[in-house]
Amino acid sequence: MTAPESGPHVIPTQTKEWGAALALLPVAATLGFYALPASLQEQTAVLFAPQIVAYLAFGLWATRNSNIVSELGLEKRNFRDGVRWGLLTGVLLGCLNTFAILFVYPHLGYDIDFLKITPHGRLPFLVMVPWFICAIAFFVELNFRGFLLGRLTALESRLWRSGVAQRFSPLALIASALIFAFDPFMVNTFQDLHWIAVWNGLIWGAIWLRTRNLYITIVAHAVEVIVMYSSVKFALS
Repeated sequence: MTAPESGPHVIPTQTKEWGAALALLPVAATLGFYALPASLQEQTAVLFAPQIVAYLAFGLWATRNSNIVSELGLEKRNFRDGVRWGLLTGVLLGCLNTFAILFVYPHLGYDIDFLKITPHGRLPFLVMVPWFICAIAFFVELNFRGFLLGRLTALESRLWRSGVAQRFSPLALIASALIFAFDPFMVNTFQDLHWIAVWNGLIWGAIWLRTRNLYITIVAHAVEVIVMYSSVKFALS
């Protein structure tokens, strides 16, 4: 198995893109959520508002641009490498984060028993694995890596003269990882465990920037969560 190589299909082409600034809407919505009074933050509609804004922005962007499959990193030629490297990345991250949840967090004094009563924890195992987890992974990666990171990268590329800085887009990578990890529903559901999503967001984002292959992050996300969910559910049962 060889690593996905950089090449003409990896480095983004400089084509005109309509509406990259739409990615700033979910960023603003997420920041705005944390400026609201606690009483408003508890309302379900407000909790999901940043995600709703993100998908609406993504939908508008997708209808106004013609080459969205390439922009997102979903070309058919990427699929095989995406599955192989996604499986490897997902298993490694799943094992690492499972160790953090089951051993590191409790050692630091955090209670993880609340995971039993999260929406995910209440669903039947065979509904979550693999169906619901795979669906979540697909839509989350489409949103946070394909749309949000991709569009923030397009905006950031205008700031740099260095090709290296344009390619790795550090500001877009960090911003997208933080918006992902601090999504209100994520924080509300997983409490202090949401910090793991910062690490995940940085890794998945770096992979997407390096390969422009969204299949890798979709598969990695799904496999990692399946490993974590199965292990934690068994450990807490």
